Amino acid sequence: MNSPKRPRGRPKSAFKESSAGTLQALDRALGVLTALARDEGTTLSDLSREIDIPTATTHRILTTLENHRFVTFDEERQEWAVGIEAWRTGTAFLKRNSVVEVGRPVMRRLMKETGETANLAVPDGREVVFVGQVETPNPIRAFFPPGTRTAMHASGIGKAILAAMRPQAQQRLIEDMDLTPFTASTHVTLSGLTADLHSIAARGWSHDREERHAGMSCIGAAILNDQGEPCAGISVSGPTVRFSGEGIADLGRRVAEAAQEITDLSGGAMRDV
Repeated sequence: MNSPKRPRGRPKSAFKESSAGTLQALDRALGVLTALARDEGTTLSDLSREIDIPTATTHRILTTLENHRFVTFDEERQEWAVGIEAWRTGTAFLKRNSVVEVGRPVMRRLMKETGETANLAVPDGREVVFVGQVETPNPIRAFFPPGTRTAMHASGIGKAILAAMRPQAQQRLIEDMDLTPFTASTHVTLSGLTADLHSIAARGWSHDREERHAGMSCIGAAILNDQGEPCAGISVSGPTVRFSGEGIADLGRRVAEAAQEITDLSGGAMRDV
């Protein structure tokens, strides 16, 4: 008897791949996890509508993630939220990122010097993601939990990062932006945003004047990597009433110096403050 011929090439995977060469189930699971992180807790039906996936499929994904402790379910509130394993996975990034590691003591000192909350954020497309914060003891203060995202054009750190980018890269990014008007002070035109970026580049620090949240202001500066490109940013934020007058220039100088220090400590390119 002739033995059956063995199939040639790689065996077929048990997972169904999409036309883009990715695993559809994994794409969906990561989409669910991302949505949960953004919503900070939501019901099954609301999550299903948000990500446009059938409720039954969404529930299977959530159950699988729950089995691995990436999500958790609150029986009383009937809400799903990010679990402990997602947090552990995220902290692996913080441990790997030298900017975050070396930035902590600099942020603590900046908070003590200015009396305002110090923040650290990294760019992600047209947004910045907050990865660290040292809160001021002042009863009225700004607060951005780790993982909070905000649009670059309406953020002190975001504008500082944009201003530090090379001209061509900056132009490509801002032309692709949706200049959402969060407040009456938000930049909604390319000409207005570009003019502000030129001023920021000239003085070395940005000033968010209630451009994202009414009543709150922020001063930021970019942190550079070894290629001289912005890889993160540091800022101080708080009530607008404390961000006015002659003290603005001093705050800007202190934030720019903190950004330069983190740049140096993390092996970034040298830059005059």
